[in-house]
Amino acid sequence: MSRRILVIAHTGRSAAMAAAQEVCTQLHAAGLVPVMRRKDLEDIQAEYGQLTAPTEILDEDVQLTEVDLGMVLGGDGTILRAAELVRDTEVPLLGVNLGHVGFLAESEREDLDKTVGWVVDRDYTVEERLTIDVKVWLDSTLLAHTWALNEAAVEKADRQRMLEVVMEVDARPISSFGCDGVVMATPTGSTAYAFSAGGPVVWPGVEALLITPISAHAVFSRPLVVAPDSILAVEILSRNAANGILWCDGHRSIDLPPGSRVEVTRSNVPVRLARTHDTPFSERLVNKFQLPTQGWRGPANQPPEQAANGGILP
Repeated sequence: MSRRILVIAHTGRSAAMAAAQEVCTQLHAAGLVPVMRRKDLEDIQAEYGQLTAPTEILDEDVQLTEVDLGMVLGGDGTILRAAELVRDTEVPLLGVNLGHVGFLAESEREDLDKTVGWVVDRDYTVEERLTIDVKVWLDSTLLAHTWALNEAAVEKADRQRMLEVVMEVDARPISSFGCDGVVMATPTGSTAYAFSAGGPVVWPGVEALLITPISAHAVFSRPLVVAPDSILAVEILSRNAANGILWCDGHRSIDLPPGSRVEVTRSNVPVRLARTHDTPFSERLVNKFQLPTQGWRGPANQPPEQAANGGILP
């Protein structure tokens, strides 16, 4: 049976739709079966006409459990939405960055042909990324239950007033303060919203949870890195009647009335990401943020060809 590859594109970008056409054509030529969601396919057909390769429709011609891998064409936001689609399956995602930083993506647009070749040859490994389970309570009532790959961000709903919160770790209060919000993140999310809020960069292989206040009016408002089995919580205090809002991975939101409580724990359902080469995370960090490394000499036993290239192998 031919392998089926799900192609997910950000159809709001013409570059992503053009890339999707290329990928489907190359997969079909290599004997694989491209699969798309009906809406994505219809958006591309409305822009470009009929696809050049026959394409199966997800949930009509084929089920997600029959898919071998998902290729995601877009930025990190597209990959996060794709993760929501495949989370309850064992389908790994391989991202091709068509956005800006693209930390979750494995390759760039200029490497599209090579990436398709890696998929055809199964020249990739799969790693599991820690996710978080998120619950919203009001007194003893469970208002919502969701999850996140990057972060659960509690934010103020009204621009005019601060959010009054209490941060908690393992059923013990840490500090209360007024703020713009609090980010509870995974190591994967440490380079996303938590990074913008001043949190630390945590290597993806580290098992931990992060909690980072946003613009806190407090003497102690440092980001915290805690054990992966810890229970994080943020309570919305009622003293100024301010409402909050919870954003999970930037695209799922839940209203937080005063007195509500957001609890975050490690989920037992990971997200699987496909990797095509063993690039160290430190190198990815340098490349994505274009960090200066001039003057680095490297370890004493470093191969001469690597030292001559500034320490980075081609």
